[in-house]
Amino acid sequence: MDTITTLLSTISGWVWGPVMLALLLGTGIYLTLGLRGIPQRKLFYGFSMLFAGRRQTSQPGDITPFQALATALSATVGTGNIAGVATAIHLGGPGAVFWMWVTALVGMATKYGEAVLAVNYRQTNATGQYVGGPMYYIRNGLGDNWRWLAFLFALFATIAAFGIGNTVQSNSVSQVLAESSLAVPTWLTGLVLAAGVAMVVLGGVQRLARVTEKLVPFMAVVYVIGALAVLAFNIEGVPGAFSLIVTDAFTGTAAAGGFAGAGVLMAIRFGVARGIFSNEAGLGSAPIAHAAARTDSPVRQGVVAMLGTFIDTIIVCSLTALVIIATGAWDSSSTGATLSAEAFTSGLPGPGGAIVSFGLVVFAFSTMLAWSYYGERTAEYLLGSWVITPYRVLWVIAVFVGAIAQLDLVWLVADVMNALMAIPNLIALLLLSPVVFRLTRRYFG
Repeated sequence: MDTITTLLSTISGWVWGPVMLALLLGTGIYLTLGLRGIPQRKLFYGFSMLFAGRRQTSQPGDITPFQALATALSATVGTGNIAGVATAIHLGGPGAVFWMWVTALVGMATKYGEAVLAVNYRQTNATGQYVGGPMYYIRNGLGDNWRWLAFLFALFATIAAFGIGNTVQSNSVSQVLAESSLAVPTWLTGLVLAAGVAMVVLGGVQRLARVTEKLVPFMAVVYVIGALAVLAFNIEGVPGAFSLIVTDAFTGTAAAGGFAGAGVLMAIRFGVARGIFSNEAGLGSAPIAHAAARTDSPVRQGVVAMLGTFIDTIIVCSLTALVIIATGAWDSSSTGATLSAEAFTSGLPGPGGAIVSFGLVVFAFSTMLAWSYYGERTAEYLLGSWVITPYRVLWVIAVFVGAIAQLDLVWLVADVMNALMAIPNLIALLLLSPVVFRLTRRYFG
């Protein structure tokens, strides 16, 4: 077992290494230049399309554009926004936050391109539902000679879903609640989570979409208000936090307190890595949800989809980072969710820690809902529509198992599969980029 763990750790370090990060970031830069900055320039247009997309229409699709974005955000707004941001600052210093911002801005173009292709090449399955995502735009856009690449994406995504989107999430929640003052038994947490997930997942994509369109705004508003309250009580530290983020991005961070110090390359590496891990731009998961949107325009859904990266990283992650830096907690020796909890607690004694606990629990729950849909669609691509019901039942069981099990090996496997998902997707994005450019020019003139 130790040999397998060591091997997987080595592979994980390689697949998430500088080459992969450069490929993910490079693809975003290439699409941004090829699109002439349209995703970034059309930010407000995207929000107008999002609010217009709350209405049910007769256009082809299964869920509204707003529900599609809410489902995608359910997957991305998760532990990465709390623990991931803290880890980036702990390892790369405050300057890592600047590089998270850069990653998000170019990642908007990546997410835009993914959604455009997903809607353009989507199809209906045996039950009449709209299905799409990288496996479909690889096969339908690149042709039969590329079926093997579509198969690999679906395989990697199906395996990754049970780790990163299921067992790892329920385990995180069970550990947080077990170690809290409530001392909730892990089996009880697993049972409650499994029951909650079952009530949503077994009802199909329409029920999932109805839940996420209400849950995501609620959890985002609560967390954002909580973070803003901390910053309001520590307003004197906010200007210095912004200054530290920008200057340290180019100069590195000297050792301070329990912080060991970090150079510019470390800031770039961990900022980019955690930014991508948080918003998933380029990994190919979000376009699976956007392919089901009720729309007759791939571009219109593309501008809605890119908002996911902006909301996840530029808004939610930035608030977490500012709380950690403005309260002065960043230079302690803590990391991960513990560092975020310390920052919120010191900045807002009393309710501060509860905000982090709420975020971890609700974000993890929403992630399990969204990834159930991603994994269901990739499993369906591999095995056919018959697998949907057994898959949903297995998904619910895995939620409970994850809450009570030791998951070191599962986490490593999921981490590797999550990275491997990106390779087929990025190849397709680059090869099909002329289609994205053409559809965009035709729409915007």
